[in-house]
Amino acid sequence: MPIKLRWGVLSTANIALKKVIPGMQRGKYSCVTAIASRSLIKAREAASSLGIPAAYGSYEELLADPNIDAVYNPLPNQLHVPWTIKSAEAGKHVLCEKPLSLTVAEAQTLLAVRDRTGVRIGEAFMIRSYPQWLRLRDLLNQRRIGQLRSIAGLFSYFNNDPANIRNQVEAGGGALMDIGCYLIHASRYAFGKQPSRVIGLIDRDPAMHIDRLTSGILDFPEGQSIFTCSTQLVPYQRIHFFGTHGRIEIEIPFNAPPDRPTRLFIDSTGDLFGSGLTTETFPVCDQYTSQGDAFSKAVIDNTEVPVPLEDAISNMAVIEAVFNSAKSSQWEKPAH
Repeated sequence: MPIKLRWGVLSTANIALKKVIPGMQRGKYSCVTAIASRSLIKAREAASSLGIPAAYGSYEELLADPNIDAVYNPLPNQLHVPWTIKSAEAGKHVLCEKPLSLTVAEAQTLLAVRDRTGVRIGEAFMIRSYPQWLRLRDLLNQRRIGQLRSIAGLFSYFNNDPANIRNQVEAGGGALMDIGCYLIHASRYAFGKQPSRVIGLIDRDPAMHIDRLTSGILDFPEGQSIFTCSTQLVPYQRIHFFGTHGRIEIEIPFNAPPDRPTRLFIDSTGDLFGSGLTTETFPVCDQYTSQGDAFSKAVIDNTEVPVPLEDAISNMAVIEAVFNSAKSSQWEKPAH
């Protein structure tokens, strides 16, 4: 019987209750043993519905539980760093939802905390442990499409509710922080480097002031990535990787369904009618199960987590540079 990391969850956020916790509960190396809310009633309701043994009416009580090894932090963006610090100082490893922080400077404060406490701290980009993305890495390493030169991605959904936290500027809301971060992370992952400069264009909601439509160009040493993200467009997501001899397309890159297979397309000829298209199908797999197990196993084996702090800080540096570019109307260099 493999060792299982014992997890506690800070808050009853929807992503935790509906996606992450059910996924982790099916894990080989993960078990969820406690959940906390500022409302004990909510915590108990969540624990009862999900079969979680312990429920706490404060985050502090959960962090004081000696039977918890690691914490999953799905709190609002502005609370990511403060409660990640408190979790680490309580001796818990931390998997923090993306984006890790609101600024590069804020994220960098976690480096000293990690080094002082000796815990693992990682960012929850679940794609990094999901089979279709691991396969992409293999294909790019094999030069299946020649040299990667260009990436094009789009990620969107529609939500114009002012009460929704994703539409609140002070909480780090908006398209770039919520979903554009995936497109940036995917581009950095594929090229294996940080872009040397970026340029961004932002359209803000006139009432809520969040960026509702953001596009960017990331300039890498080997090529370029272009992306658009929006919180007020028809729901859609797709990403293409173009090489000198072919291209790869991931059909559902970021919200991969847990109940049906996913597909990746490889075009080896460039024929516009698709005669050279090969489809690779991946069996049903919950990306949150994979994420939890990958982090848990890294802690158990004393190896690096899938998205360590350094990677998270680099991603935030690109996000920050896109925001800066939209203000300056010039190319900006990521700070990290």
